[in-house]
Amino acid sequence: MRFSFAGQLLFAWALNALALWISNGLFSGVDIHGWAAYLIGSAVLGIANAIVKPILAILTLPLIIFTLGFFYLLINIGMVALAEWIAPNFSVDGFWNYVGIVFIVWLVNWAGTAFVDA
Repeated sequence: MRFSFAGQLLFAWALNALALWISNGLFSGVDIHGWAAYLIGSAVLGIANAIVKPILAILTLPLIIFTLGFFYLLINIGMVALAEWIAPNFSVDGFWNYVGIVFIVWLVNWAGTAFVDA
C-alpha cells in the first residue's frame, strides 16, 4: 500500500505513539500520562529520527564503526531523551528503560512497515 507524504507522516506518528504506549505499559520506569504526552512525544521522536539522527550518524560514523554499533544505540537513546525532555508528563528512569523503549520503537516501526508493505 502506498501512502502520500502526509499519509506516511501520519502513519509514522501513529506507530511512534503506539510504541510509546506499549513501552509505558511494559516498563515500570516509563511514565507517560495523557494524550498530549503521547502526541508530542511521538511527533518529537519522529522528527528527531528523520532529521537529527541521520546527521548525528554521519558525523559520528567512525565512532559507530569503532564501537561496533553501540554508539548508534546511544544516538537512539538520545532521540528518546529528547522526546522525554520536550513532551509534557513524559519521564523515563534508568538506562535499561531507555534501551527497552528504543527496542520497542524499532520493533513496532518494523512490524507496522512490514504489515503495510506486505
